[in-house]
Amino acid sequence: MSILINKDTRVIVQGITGKIGRFHTEEMLEYGTNIVGGVTPGKGGETVNGVPVFNCVKDAVRETGAEASIIIVPPPFAADSIMEAADGDIKFCVAITDGIPAQDMIRVKRYMRRYNKDTRMRLTGPNCAGTITPGEALLGIMPGHIYMPGRIGIVGRSGTLGYEAAAQMSDLGIGVSTSVGIGGDPINGSSFKDILQLFEDDPDTDAVVMIGEIGGPQESEAAEFVRDHMKKPVIAYIAGLTAPKGRTMGHAGAIISAFGESASEKVEILRDVGASIAESPSDIGNTVQRVLKAA
Repeated sequence: MSILINKDTRVIVQGITGKIGRFHTEEMLEYGTNIVGGVTPGKGGETVNGVPVFNCVKDAVRETGAEASIIIVPPPFAADSIMEAADGDIKFCVAITDGIPAQDMIRVKRYMRRYNKDTRMRLTGPNCAGTITPGEALLGIMPGHIYMPGRIGIVGRSGTLGYEAAAQMSDLGIGVSTSVGIGGDPINGSSFKDILQLFEDDPDTDAVVMIGEIGGPQESEAAEFVRDHMKKPVIAYIAGLTAPKGRTMGHAGAIISAFGESASEKVEILRDVGASIAESPSDIGNTVQRVLKAA
């Protein structure tokens, strides 16, 4: 079992006819992702890598039965594409696009509230690496070959550190059930808490690696969830221990502005609720191995 996507998930690519869209569509198809269509307004009737292109999401869903979408659309148009996916009955949407204005994402979040919480489209990103269920489906831009199928979930704001964790675990013979990038922007579609809940409910995930960073309250909110609801072990790494206060580092959301938003504060908060802490990026795999042996 996996969370969010598997080999049967029917996927469309919004922005499929662009240079980047074509490239990643080919990569995802080669991995085995069940891509059934693409969407570019005005390009309906064309094909990309044998995949039919539609003018809008509703047409694509009606013709293909798609249930998931990936947004590979330039920043000025990406918010509209996300809202179109929500209106088109897409259940899970991955927004890869970096540089979507925060005000646009506020509009997206407000727009999606018109839908019932239980049936509302689940969004990850923007500015994320995507989601992968190893050996089944890749909905994103991560290097699929480094992920080995297994029973450890990964959720992180940083795509690169997610790759690093998967590679270290693979070298130790530890596989991944699903890896989810939630994105590094200050306003995103899904939080750590949202994804931790999915992993906690998944019978084929035994433990979760959580990769956070400085800035924002999400890791602290996740710690409360870990304390109150998680029965499975959580291994956490927080990037940015040496980052100066008040300066944006890397991701747009990585800026310390309040108590509980520095890396050291987040580490202590997570440690206090029972999470196992990886002290450095190079120690993530070994920390997972130690926790599994102790379980």
